[in-house]
This record gives sequence, structure tokens and C-alpha cells, in this order.
Amino acid sequence: MTKIPKSHNNSKENSTLSLSAGETTYQYVKHQKLLLKTHPDFNEKWVQEKIAEDPSILEIGELILKDQERNQPGAGRLDLLFQDPDSNLRYEVEIQLGKTDESHIFRTIEYWDLERRRYPQYDHVAVLIAEDITSRFLNVIGLLNGIIPLVAIHQRLGLAPEEEEEREVADRTYWEKRSSKTTVFTADEVLRLMKTLDQALELKYNKFYISVSKDNRPFNFVIFRPKKTSLRLEPKLKKSEEVEIMLDSAGLDVLEYDTRNQRYRIRFSKDEIQKHERLLKEILGRAYREFNGDSSIG
Repeated sequence: MTKIPKSHNNSKENSTLSLSAGETTYQYVKHQKLLLKTHPDFNEKWVQEKIAEDPSILEIGELILKDQERNQPGAGRLDLLFQDPDSNLRYEVEIQLGKTDESHIFRTIEYWDLERRRYPQYDHVAVLIAEDITSRFLNVIGLLNGIIPLVAIHQRLGLAPEEEEEREVADRTYWEKRSSKTTVFTADEVLRLMKTLDQALELKYNKFYISVSKDNRPFNFVIFRPKKTSLRLEPKLKKSEEVEIMLDSAGLDVLEYDTRNQRYRIRFSKDEIQKHERLLKEILGRAYREFNGDSSIG
């Protein structure tokens, strides 16, 4: 894992080189190796949350989060459960800081086995993420090859302050390449509906998601996460039975509610925007008014 230092001295080790490309300035810094197992601020829960927010960092496909801290009767909790939206493949993911050890290997396989027995209609893959994958563990994978589908991922995450996410500016082309032109255009269709609420609203392209701005300031009552075949819409709304009934009745693909950020997470295809336009305007209107401090709903 690498981390960009917050400050640099004039030593050769921390020397910097600034390059300009148009209006963008790039700065070279020598990386630092950082082990989270002994870090005072970052822990396993932090890593889990980051992977849950953006499964693409695992680089094993376009995945959706099905569950987090999933209870396994008599066997603890599975860190993360992902599913491939285009197949019946599920991934049981365990995270370990530091070196791989026997207990985490056993736990990963045990959770995989429990899930495949409970849900035999799916294909299952066991995934262990660790900072240091030992040669001994690689030998174990070789022995189990062909018996248990087991994937080991060497955890190498870059760290940056949370406020940097909004500053990591991208552009439309970046998102068209990362997702698709169709799903980015779908975000345009949602913006058209948003402008019926406020003509000043615009899309802002960041590295981690597409946000909303008003008068050149962040106004994220909803954010967008385009994927290859769908657009994930995340309106900021307090969880309520009324909203959940509305979404369920429409038959929309609703993912697990983001409790920490108080956001519903809904997957839309391009055709579904027009099909559910009336409902979508209602949800966006509620999120807009709640975000703007207007207590009146309806």
C-alpha cells in the first residue's frame, strides 16, 4: 500500500518534480509503504467500507454489493458479499490486515462453503484480501486448485483525505471510458428531470462519482455512479417505509441502503429512466427539499 505524504522536505528522497499539461499540474513524489495492521488511524473496517463503496478496485469484474458483515450462524460474520449482475456468480470476501494466516484461510473457505450450501442456485468464489500474501498460502491455493474456487488479492490501496474525493476532478470522457457513453447519457436524462426542480443544477465529473453542483458549489442531494450497463443513482434521503414501498412497488433494482451516508442506491438502465420518470421526479424532489432544509415533503 502506498501513501502520498502530506509534506515534503528538500532531501533527495522526497524530491518533487512538477509537470504541467494544459491547466493540470502533476507532481512526482516518492511513495511510502504503509501497513494498515499497525496504523493508528486506518483499520480493517475502513478497508471494508472503501471496497464496499467501490468494488471495482478489486479488479475482478463489475460487481454489486449484496451484503456487508453478513451473519453466518455459528461461524461469525462474512466481511463482504458481492454478486456479478450479469451472471449467477457470487463472491464471498474476507479481509485481513498483515500476513495471511491459517485462521483467515480457514474462515474464508468456511464462509464460502456455508453460502454455497444456503444458496446452491448461485456459483460461489472465495476471496481473501490481505496486505501480505505469503508463499505458503500460494502453495495452499495450488493444492486446492480444481476443488475450491479461491482467489487471493494483494491489498494495495492508495490513501487520500476524504475531502480529496470531490477534488479529484475528471471529465465526461473519463466516465465514458470507465463506464459507457450510454450510461453517462442516462445521467444527462436524470439531469433533465432535476432541472425541473432547479435550473441552476449541473453535473460535475469527479474521479469516484458524478456529483451535482449549484452555482459552482457542491450540491449533492444525489450522486451518480455509472457502470457498463446501468446507472446507479444515490439520492440522499432518510430511510423511510414510505419511500421503500414506492421503490418496491415500481419493481426497481434497489441495493442495500447506505446508512452511513443516508443514501438510497438504485440501479437504472437507460429505458427505465423514461419508464419510471414520474417516480424518479418524486424521489429527486424529496431528496432536493430534504437536502435544502425544506421539511415539507410532497
